[in-house]
Amino acid sequence: MYETDVLITQAVNLLGGSNHFVDASMIWASRIGVELLVLCVAAQWWVKQDRAHTRYVLVSSGFAFLVGLALNQLILLFIHRMRPYDAGLTHLLIAPSTDYSFPSDHATASFAIAASFLVHRCYRRGWGFLGAALLICFSRIYVGTHYASDVLGGAMTGVIAAVLVRFVYREGSRLDRALTGIW
Repeated sequence: MYETDVLITQAVNLLGGSNHFVDASMIWASRIGVELLVLCVAAQWWVKQDRAHTRYVLVSSGFAFLVGLALNQLILLFIHRMRPYDAGLTHLLIAPSTDYSFPSDHATASFAIAASFLVHRCYRRGWGFLGAALLICFSRIYVGTHYASDVLGGAMTGVIAAVLVRFVYREGSRLDRALTGIW
Protein backbone atom coordinates (compact mmCIF):
# COMPACT_ATOMS: atom_id res chain seq x y z
CA MET A 1 0.00 0.00 0.00
CA TYR A 2 2.80 2.43 0.91
CA GLU A 3 4.47 1.81 -2.45
CA THR A 4 1.26 2.68 -4.31
CA ASP A 5 0.87 5.83 -2.22
CA VAL A 6 4.44 6.88 -3.04
CA LEU A 7 3.97 6.13 -6.75
CA ILE A 8 0.79 8.20 -6.99
CA THR A 9 2.33 11.02 -4.97
CA GLN A 10 5.47 11.12 -7.10
CA ALA A 11 3.51 10.88 -10.36
CA VAL A 12 1.40 13.92 -9.45
CA ASN A 13 4.36 15.84 -8.04
CA LEU A 14 6.47 15.17 -11.14
CA LEU A 15 3.95 17.19 -13.15
CA GLY A 16 5.30 20.25 -11.34
CA GLY A 17 7.95 22.33 -13.01
CA SER A 18 6.91 21.62 -16.59
CA ASN A 19 4.48 24.52 -17.09
CA HIS A 20 4.78 27.87 -15.34
CA PHE A 21 1.05 28.66 -15.61
CA VAL A 22 -0.01 25.29 -14.18
CA ASP A 23 2.58 25.57 -11.41
CA ALA A 24 1.36 29.06 -10.48
CA SER A 25 -2.26 27.86 -10.52
CA MET A 26 -1.51 24.88 -8.28
CA ILE A 27 0.51 27.01 -5.86
CA TRP A 28 -2.35 29.52 -5.76
CA ALA A 29 -4.94 26.78 -5.14
CA SER A 30 -2.76 25.25 -2.46
CA ARG A 31 -2.09 28.54 -0.66
CA ILE A 32 -5.47 30.29 -0.73
CA GLY A 33 -8.00 27.73 -1.94
CA VAL A 34 -9.46 27.04 1.50
CA GLU A 35 -9.67 30.75 2.30
CA LEU A 36 -11.54 31.37 -0.95
CA LEU A 37 -13.98 28.56 -0.13
CA VAL A 38 -14.63 30.11 3.27
CA LEU A 39 -15.26 33.49 1.63
CA CYS A 40 -17.67 31.89 -0.85
CA VAL A 41 -19.55 30.29 2.02
CA ALA A 42 -19.65 33.50 4.07
CA ALA A 43 -20.84 35.56 1.09
CA GLN A 44 -24.00 33.47 0.94
CA TRP A 45 -25.15 34.75 4.33
CA TRP A 46 -27.16 37.50 2.63
CA VAL A 47 -28.86 35.30 0.02
CA LYS A 48 -32.59 36.03 0.09
CA GLN A 49 -33.93 32.78 -1.39
CA ASP A 50 -34.68 30.20 1.35
CA ARG A 51 -32.69 32.33 3.80
CA ALA A 52 -33.27 30.25 6.96
CA HIS A 53 -32.20 26.96 5.38
CA THR A 54 -29.25 28.55 3.59
CA ARG A 55 -28.00 30.08 6.82
CA TYR A 56 -28.45 26.75 8.59
CA VAL A 57 -26.28 25.05 5.97
CA LEU A 58 -23.67 27.82 6.22
CA VAL A 59 -23.45 27.48 10.00
CA SER A 60 -23.34 23.69 9.63
CA SER A 61 -20.43 23.95 7.22
CA GLY A 62 -18.59 26.19 9.67
CA PHE A 63 -19.13 23.69 12.46
CA ALA A 64 -18.01 20.82 10.21
CA PHE A 65 -14.89 22.81 9.29
CA LEU A 66 -14.01 23.24 12.98
CA VAL A 67 -14.94 19.69 14.00
CA GLY A 68 -12.86 18.28 11.12
CA LEU A 69 -9.79 20.26 12.12
CA ALA A 70 -10.30 19.23 15.77
CA LEU A 71 -10.45 15.58 14.68
CA ASN A 72 -7.20 16.10 12.77
CA GLN A 73 -5.54 17.34 15.96
CA LEU A 74 -6.64 14.18 17.75
CA ILE A 75 -5.29 12.02 14.93
CA LEU A 76 -1.99 13.89 15.06
CA LEU A 77 -1.56 12.80 18.67
CA PHE A 78 -1.17 9.22 17.42
CA ILE A 79 0.17 9.50 13.86
CA HIS A 80 3.41 11.35 13.19
CA ARG A 81 3.92 10.99 9.47
CA MET A 82 6.87 12.70 7.89
CA ARG A 83 6.20 14.98 4.92
CA PRO A 84 7.08 13.45 1.53
CA TYR A 85 9.68 16.15 0.80
CA ASP A 86 11.38 15.39 4.13
CA ALA A 87 11.61 11.76 3.01
CA GLY A 88 13.18 12.89 -0.28
CA LEU A 89 10.21 11.68 -2.34
CA THR A 90 8.93 14.98 -3.75
CA HIS A 91 10.27 18.35 -4.79
CA LEU A 92 8.64 21.24 -2.99
CA LEU A 93 7.11 24.18 -4.88
CA ILE A 94 6.06 26.10 -1.75
CA ALA A 95 7.55 26.81 1.67
CA PRO A 96 7.88 23.74 3.89
CA SER A 97 5.38 23.03 6.65
CA THR A 98 6.35 22.47 10.26
CA ASP A 99 3.63 19.98 11.23
CA TYR A 100 3.05 16.35 10.39
CA SER A 101 1.70 15.24 7.04
CA PHE A 102 -1.30 13.05 7.90
CA PRO A 103 -4.10 14.02 7.60
CA SER A 104 -4.17 17.08 5.36
CA ASP A 105 -5.89 20.04 7.03
CA HIS A 106 -6.55 21.59 3.60
CA ALA A 107 -8.36 18.45 2.46
CA THR A 108 -10.30 18.22 5.72
CA ALA A 109 -11.44 21.83 5.61
CA SER A 110 -12.44 21.85 1.95
CA PHE A 111 -14.24 18.49 2.11
CA ALA A 112 -16.03 19.49 5.32
CA ILE A 113 -17.50 22.45 3.45
CA ALA A 114 -18.45 20.47 0.34
CA ALA A 115 -19.88 17.55 2.30
CA SER A 116 -21.93 19.89 4.48
CA PHE A 117 -23.69 21.30 1.45
CA LEU A 118 -24.21 17.85 -0.04
CA VAL A 119 -25.61 16.23 3.12
CA HIS A 120 -28.07 19.11 3.40
CA ARG A 121 -29.20 18.60 -0.21
CA CYS A 122 -27.75 21.84 -1.56
CA TYR A 123 -26.49 19.90 -4.54
CA ARG A 124 -25.59 22.63 -7.02
CA ARG A 125 -23.42 24.53 -4.56
CA GLY A 126 -22.19 21.28 -2.99
CA TRP A 127 -20.93 19.89 -6.30
CA GLY A 128 -19.19 23.21 -7.00
CA PHE A 129 -17.51 23.11 -3.61
CA LEU A 130 -16.59 19.47 -4.17
CA GLY A 131 -14.86 20.39 -7.44
CA ALA A 132 -12.92 23.10 -5.62
CA ALA A 133 -12.05 20.65 -2.81
CA LEU A 134 -10.69 18.14 -5.32
CA LEU A 135 -8.56 20.86 -6.92
CA ILE A 136 -7.19 21.88 -3.52
CA CYS A 137 -6.38 18.25 -2.68
CA PHE A 138 -4.67 17.68 -6.01
CA SER A 139 -2.68 20.89 -5.57
CA ARG A 140 -1.37 19.77 -2.17
CA ILE A 141 0.15 16.68 -3.80
CA TYR A 142 1.27 18.62 -6.87
CA VAL A 143 3.26 21.15 -4.82
CA GLY A 144 4.94 18.28 -2.95
CA THR A 145 3.65 18.87 0.56
CA HIS A 146 1.40 15.80 0.97
CA TYR A 147 1.15 12.15 0.08
CA ALA A 148 -1.98 11.09 -1.81
CA SER A 149 -3.15 9.19 1.29
CA ASP A 150 -2.79 12.36 3.39
CA VAL A 151 -5.40 14.15 1.31
CA LEU A 152 -7.59 11.05 1.18
CA GLY A 153 -7.44 10.82 4.97
CA GLY A 154 -8.19 14.52 5.29
CA ALA A 155 -11.12 14.23 2.90
CA MET A 156 -12.54 11.36 4.95
CA THR A 157 -12.16 13.39 8.15
CA GLY A 158 -14.00 16.31 6.53
CA VAL A 159 -16.87 14.08 5.40
CA ILE A 160 -17.11 12.44 8.84
CA ALA A 161 -17.21 15.87 10.47
CA ALA A 162 -20.01 17.03 8.13
CA VAL A 163 -22.07 13.93 8.90
CA LEU A 164 -21.50 14.29 12.65
CA VAL A 165 -22.60 17.92 12.56
CA ARG A 166 -25.65 16.94 10.48
CA PHE A 167 -26.81 14.64 13.27
CA VAL A 168 -25.99 16.95 16.19
CA TYR A 169 -26.89 20.45 14.96
CA ARG A 170 -30.57 20.50 14.07
CA GLU A 171 -32.31 22.94 11.78
CA GLY A 172 -34.92 24.98 13.64
CA SER A 173 -33.43 24.27 17.07
CA ARG A 174 -33.01 27.07 19.59
CA LEU A 175 -29.29 27.21 18.79
CA ASP A 176 -30.02 27.31 15.06
CA ARG A 177 -32.54 30.13 15.43
CA ALA A 178 -30.07 32.12 17.54
CA LEU A 179 -27.18 31.67 15.12
CA THR A 180 -29.07 32.12 11.87
CA GLY A 181 -30.99 35.14 13.18
CA ILE A 182 -27.85 37.26 13.35
CA TRP A 183 -28.14 40.21 10.93
